[in-house]
Order: sequence, then C-alpha cells, then structure tokens
Amino acid sequence: MDLFEKFADEVIEHGSYKELDRVYIINKVKALVGDDDAEVEGNKPVVKQLVDLAVKREKIPDDITSREVLNDELYDLMTPIPSQVNDIFWNKMQESSKKATDWFYKLCVDNNYVKKEAIARNIVFDGTSSKGHGLEITINLSKPEKDPKAIAAAAHATGKKYPQCALCLENEGYIGGYGKNARSNLRIIRINVGGRPWGFQYSPYAYFNEHCIFLDEKHIPMVINQQTLINLVDIEKQFPKYFVGSNADLPIVGGSMLAHEHYQGGRHIFPMMKAKVKKAVKFNNYPDVEAGIVDWPMSDLRLSSDNSLALIDLGSQIIKFWDHYSDEKRHIKAFDGETRHHTVTPIMHRKGKKFILDLVLRDNNTSEQYPLGIFHPHEKLWHIKKENIGLIEVMGRAILPGRLKSELEEVKKYLLDQDNQMAESHKEWADELKQNNQITAANVENILHQGLVEVFEEVLQCAGVFKNNTDGDQGWQEFIDALTKEVGE
Repeated sequence: MDLFEKFADEVIEHGSYKELDRVYIINKVKALVGDDDAEVEGNKPVVKQLVDLAVKREKIPDDITSREVLNDELYDLMTPIPSQVNDIFWNKMQESSKKATDWFYKLCVDNNYVKKEAIARNIVFDGTSSKGHGLEITINLSKPEKDPKAIAAAAHATGKKYPQCALCLENEGYIGGYGKNARSNLRIIRINVGGRPWGFQYSPYAYFNEHCIFLDEKHIPMVINQQTLINLVDIEKQFPKYFVGSNADLPIVGGSMLAHEHYQGGRHIFPMMKAKVKKAVKFNNYPDVEAGIVDWPMSDLRLSSDNSLALIDLGSQIIKFWDHYSDEKRHIKAFDGETRHHTVTPIMHRKGKKFILDLVLRDNNTSEQYPLGIFHPHEKLWHIKKENIGLIEVMGRAILPGRLKSELEEVKKYLLDQDNQMAESHKEWADELKQNNQITAANVENILHQGLVEVFEEVLQCAGVFKNNTDGDQGWQEFIDALTKEVGE
C-alpha cells in the first residue's frame, strides 16, 4: 500500500478530517516530506517511515530536534483540534471523570504526545528498605539526549522567549525547534480551578500511570498557601480517581519549574500514600479532622476529613505556623532576614468521601558543611542521587539519572570480581555491599536493587527535618505542642 494513502487513512480515522479531505491531507504530507510516494514498510509506524523519508530526501536535517518536530507535526494532523478535544472531553465528563480521562489519555498515547515507547525504556522496580518503608525506583532513560544544536541555540538565545516556559498554554500546537520543545500534537483541556482558568494535560515522559499536569493559565510563580489547598480540593472533586500535589515553592526543596504555578497528578498509589500514621495528633478546634504524624522517612503530617472546608482551614494554619517555626537545635531556621526558608510539599488524594492531605515539612537552609542544602541528599549519596527531592520523590518514587544504567553494570562486575571500569564514586558503597552480602551471579541483580532502595531511604531521611530517631521524635513533639497551642488544642 502507498505510504501517503496509509497515513491519510489514519488521519481520517483519528483526527478532525473526513474522507472529503483526503487530497488536502496528502498535499500537506507532500509539503513536509516531498512529493513522491513510497511503499509501506511492514509494521513500522507510518509516521516513523515518513520522518525517515523526509531525512532521506533531505527535507529535514538528520538530527534529534528536526526529527521530533516533524514527528509531532505529522501526529498533529491525526489529532482533533483543541476545541473538538475539549468538547468531547467535557461531554464525557457528564458521564464520569474516569470516562473523560480514559478517553483523553488514550488520545495522548495514540497521537504520540505521551511517549510510551520511550517511557518503556525506563528501569523500574520496587522494594522495602531495612526501615520498613516500601519504595519505588526509576532510572530515567525516557527523555532523549540533548541535541547539541539545541544546546547551542539555547545558549545564544536573546530577547523575549515564546512560549515563556515549557508549561505555558502557548505551547499548545507550537512547532518548536532548536532549544524549543516540539508541541504540535499537544492538547490541553481547559478547566476551572479555584475560580480561575487552568489547563490539564498529560506529561510526555511520564514517571507513573497517567502522569498529568494541572497548570495556571497565566505564567505566574508557584506559591504554597491557603489557595493551594482550595485548588487541590477543587481538583480532587473534579478528578477523584487521581492524586494531586504541588512541588514546594522554594529553591533546593522545590521542583525545576518554580516560575509557573502548576501541580502534578495521576492514577498511581505511591508508597507514602500507603504509609500508616505512627502517632495521632488531636486538634480540638477541628473535631471533623483526623491528624497524625506519618511513619515516613520525611516529615509528614497527615490530615483526613470529609469536611473539606475544615481540612483547608487547618492545613492553612499549619502551613502558616511552619512558615515561621524555628528549632535551632536541629538546624531548622525559618528566616534569614527577609529570606524565607520554610514551605511544605502538599499532596492530596481521596478515599471514598474523605480528602487526605499530606503536608511534608520542607526547609531549604544551607551550611558550610552542606552547601547544597542541610535537608538535601548528603554528599556520600551523590554517586546515586544529587538532584533536588521533588514531589514524586517525596512520595517514595525515586527518579534517578540515566547515567546509572551503564555505571551500575560496572558496579555489578566489581561485585562479581570481574574486570570492570567502575566509577570511583561508587567504590565505598560497592565495598559495603560486598561486605554485607554473599554475592553470586544469581543474586547480584537483587542485591544491587536492594542497595539502591537503601540509598533512596537515606536520601529521604536526609530531606526529613525531624529525623526518625529519639531526637527527631522530641523535635516533632515540641513542634506539635507549639502548633496545637497556636491553632487550638
């Protein structure tokens, strides 16, 4: 079968076009890949064949960015236009949010905005640390390597940037290029959150099932306050099958996109959500709200209630109190002059009618001993994890750098006493694994995986402001005593 005809069939089946538009579609394709048709090659995706054809005919350069731009342009043709996508989505929302999100997620997979093939390359496994915490490990191999031409373009970019960031609504349908994300096939659902216009889309390189992003229509900085909790409740009312949470709003403890207000969500039950409350906390002024300290490596105070207004009110009081709380014995300091150091990572999910809010206390102070952050992975762990601890990792899913795939293969050889080129940074850790285990070819993979789980446990322990020890328990008690006195015992 002819390649252009095959592509036209798929466009007509999935997009906004009809049979009457066939000639128009084919001419659109010819403009992108050249006039002469070609034969379909086996089961290889049609769009990949068209991109290869464009490279062969020198219609585009053979580089990562050019291939990605053309790929997304072609998939855009087989994707309904934004207004049609929104109409279908909101019609399905009348039946249920699950039907609407199931449909929209499938659309984003089918049109290659969610890069399923790339995501499948990630190394993913789970385990239980020696402290008894279930944890999930991901070695991130899905995002493509940086295109050298894109790096150069970004370095020399001047003037006003459009779109302003990767989260802006203006990305919808944007062609992209060197140093700019290709987003021709992006579709964003328009929603109302907390009385303001927001957008809802899926993440192209998802870290978990149906990983989605809720983004403010305006390019405004992230902030954690009472409005944040109002927004999270509003999203949970609209999408009760999804969790939703926000990265912290300060450097070091925040995410990488602090310039644009947004949350992340999806259909995944994270280890932290399964963790039990280890100590109940009573707030007499809030009889409708159950509260407690969670058995978790980081410092998590959980609130639970079917009274969302009471939950928001108490949660807001806790955020305000933590904002100004200091405990110098434990290096917890709220302010340096006007510089704020405290915030929370707030995460919400539903259990039936109950809203469950986890408020994870964050502190971004630095010191001479810990220049990247006192409550940040410490240097002995940098061989595995040096990056910030964001929302996903707070909940117990490690996002580890792709370099580890090849580096861990060398560690494995070292553990088996084979010739290796193991990085010196892994030696102390590898020697500990050797000392503590009887290692064989049959069990080396499991030992290595368990070793990563233990390192991630330590990473999260580093980020906890009240440590899981006697001193940390005392710190929690002092904080709770002061908090309950402030908001009403």
